[in-house]
Amino acid sequence: MTRMTLTFDAVSEATPGSKWASRWQRSWPAYKAWFTARGGDQGPSREDCRAAMQRHMPELLPIYDRLVLIAGSSDRAARFLSTWCPPTYLGGCSLAAFADANDVRLLRNYDLSPDLNEGLLLRTEWSGRAVMGMVEFLWGLSDGINDAGLSVALAYGGRSETGPGFGVTTILRYILETCDSVAEALEILRRVPSHMAYNLVLADASGRTASVELSPGGGVRVMPKAIATNHQSAPTRADRPSFTRSFERRAHLDRLRVAPASLNREFLRAPLLQDRYAEGFGTLFTAEYNPIAQTLGLTLKGERWDQSLGAFQEGQRIVDYGKSATLDAADTGMSDKYASADWAQAALIDWGQVAQDYAAGRGKEIAAYLPAG
Repeated sequence: MTRMTLTFDAVSEATPGSKWASRWQRSWPAYKAWFTARGGDQGPSREDCRAAMQRHMPELLPIYDRLVLIAGSSDRAARFLSTWCPPTYLGGCSLAAFADANDVRLLRNYDLSPDLNEGLLLRTEWSGRAVMGMVEFLWGLSDGINDAGLSVALAYGGRSETGPGFGVTTILRYILETCDSVAEALEILRRVPSHMAYNLVLADASGRTASVELSPGGGVRVMPKAIATNHQSAPTRADRPSFTRSFERRAHLDRLRVAPASLNREFLRAPLLQDRYAEGFGTLFTAEYNPIAQTLGLTLKGERWDQSLGAFQEGQRIVDYGKSATLDAADTGMSDKYASADWAQAALIDWGQVAQDYAAGRGKEIAAYLPAG
């Protein structure tokens, strides 16, 4: 049964220490069960996993070694944390990056079951630079931004085949730890293989944006527009396109003609916003990255939580996805008398009278202030 609540934590820890250790202890039992059930114990050896990281992402090796040490140094933990040739995993998501002469934004909707997200926004300085993003697999990122303003987000590519490569969340961590620009990130993506098909959208403080399709085992295709959902341009059929509505969502993104600052509101409504939480496919969060300001606006079921690299605030939010966002007479407490009120006449309401009534303790349902007839 799908759990309908999710706790989001904002945590800052410059170097891996007690906070990350606490998160490991909390999350590892579930990840260990997933890893073993999906055949992770039959994957590459610990030595092969570390060698792959040394070969492809040497700058991450000191961070990886420290995390393995904190995690207890078991073979299983070391192989899991490397994400080299991991078990398969899927997901949803809509992505877009828009820019003009003065502004740039990267938006993502994270669509999945509340059971399958860590709910962790983590700010780090693991390699000496500040990175902030939503964590997956305990140190990888599904989306994030660094102190150069480079931002990146991922979406499942809709193909379940695999090849020799890293879990994509580790690749995103690597990009944000080592790159300043979209151009540098594209070079990384051309040489570091992903184990599955994923779509990435990137943006940087200069206003450059990009979208790429990663192929299992390596290979990158740069797309003409910085948008993505859950299928790719290859002839391979996407998984469950009618369920994920991937083509509908991408077509909507392709038609959008809005300023970067207006992109967020498009992600907060259909067809990009998903509400099928009980089916395992609802929008858990909307993330708006501003590469110039180095900020993140996180919308959690209609509530906005703003963070920035320079003024990060630790905290917690608990989100209940079981509560309907639909406003009808039952949800709002509106009586049947006003359930069919003509809200097109709202501009004619005497809002001064409304304020006076509520201040005096005699406020009525707002629909009662609509002009008669």
